[in-house]
Amino acid sequence: MSAVLEAAISEFAAIDSVVARSHEAQAAYAAARHAVRSALLRGLADALERDAAPLIALADEETSLGAGRLNGELARTAFQLRGFADRLDAGIAARIVDNAAVAGAPPAGRPHLTRMFAPLGPVAMFSASNFPFAFSVLGGDTASALAAGCVVIIKPHSGHPELSRRVHALAAGVLREQGLPEGVIGFVDQASREAAVRLVSHPDVGAVAFTGSYQGGVALWKAANARACPIPFYGELGSVNPLVVTPQALAQEVETPAATLAASIALGCGQFCTSPGVIVVRDDGTGTRFVEALARSLAAQRTHAMLTPAMHCGFEKATEHIAAQPGVVTRLAAQAGSAAGHPPTPRLFEIDAQSFVANAALHEEMFGPAALVVRARHDADVLDVLTAVEGTLTVTLWGAEADTAANRALAAVAQRIAGRVLFRGVPTGVAVCDAQQHGGPWPASTQPQTTSVGYAAIERFLRPVALQDAPPWAIDANHGGATV
Repeated sequence: MSAVLEAAISEFAAIDSVVARSHEAQAAYAAARHAVRSALLRGLADALERDAAPLIALADEETSLGAGRLNGELARTAFQLRGFADRLDAGIAARIVDNAAVAGAPPAGRPHLTRMFAPLGPVAMFSASNFPFAFSVLGGDTASALAAGCVVIIKPHSGHPELSRRVHALAAGVLREQGLPEGVIGFVDQASREAAVRLVSHPDVGAVAFTGSYQGGVALWKAANARACPIPFYGELGSVNPLVVTPQALAQEVETPAATLAASIALGCGQFCTSPGVIVVRDDGTGTRFVEALARSLAAQRTHAMLTPAMHCGFEKATEHIAAQPGVVTRLAAQAGSAAGHPPTPRLFEIDAQSFVANAALHEEMFGPAALVVRARHDADVLDVLTAVEGTLTVTLWGAEADTAANRALAAVAQRIAGRVLFRGVPTGVAVCDAQQHGGPWPASTQPQTTSVGYAAIERFLRPVALQDAPPWAIDANHGGATV
């Protein structure tokens, strides 16, 4: 037997073992009182905060994201863990619709029906590269799945492996302290692509949460749907996040909005899923001054090393691909010393609206500090550009404050292609709250009717079940009334 085959067999066996422990823990955890789940979430938040200093130092060492950014992200992670706990206590997972029996024949007559929600089962959670806390081991996917009553099997990202191990060890300690099975939060350490497919394909896995590349996400999405019993695959696959700068937005000046936008493009070295990558500006004198100001501001931004050498290589290839397209003008080019392991230089490109619409290669994400300016002659051009994008996490509309037919048309198209439409500010920075929507039409995500950020994320991992003429114990057992 070859060494490669032996390694694969060993890796698959390890995955099967982790899934078996999670499967064993699922029934008891799903039947736990909601107070048990909320106590776990609060305990995880407390553990993160207790070890914040060493965790931040380790995260910075592995990601180069900086202590300021990482402190804020850890705080957000603890905040959303406690937020889900608060909403569990308020009954978010205990919602029922109860229709009393009505005597007589159908359609007026009916039996007693109680509609409630049951956990989907073990959730395979694939950590993201760009948020080592908030979209990782104890991030939003884990928090929402645990709140729903689903145990979680974590596949960490290779960009921050030691941090992931450390955070999982903290989580394991909290499980022990609270007397919960270790399988409630499983961990598949540094699985290969083949092993990741094995995890998604395992018959005891009930759903998948994924944040990452389009190619990797589509491969796993296909595996989830190729199973004998397909399962929900909640994937966030990337986004170009168009930002429309209307003439009204530049009526006073161009420097301040240009500086604001440049900071958003370069934030986190452009490694945000909501980083504005397509900037739609009018093809006139004011638009030209804005683009010039944007290039100056972007050139002045300080970047840091990207998350991994492979990610930096991908960024360079993506920007080279855009630069090589017919009609593209390079406003801000790569500079010397931009190799993997060093901070990349920001890039800015420009194209006319008609060429953008006609060339699908220009609609692809450049994951890093880069953007493509699209020059539009009139309102119809802007609508055509947005329509060509197809699916995106966000669309930002600067200067669309007035109630006009043009702005209504613009907002309608934006809402058709995006999960979140902004009328002010920049898309980077996703608030964790009840009204948030983080997910858009394909290819931004695989399930645009759901969100991966905010407290509505719990709905992904709950399946509606109607109980007919059920005795009280059956309703109570499915309503958070039992204990582990």
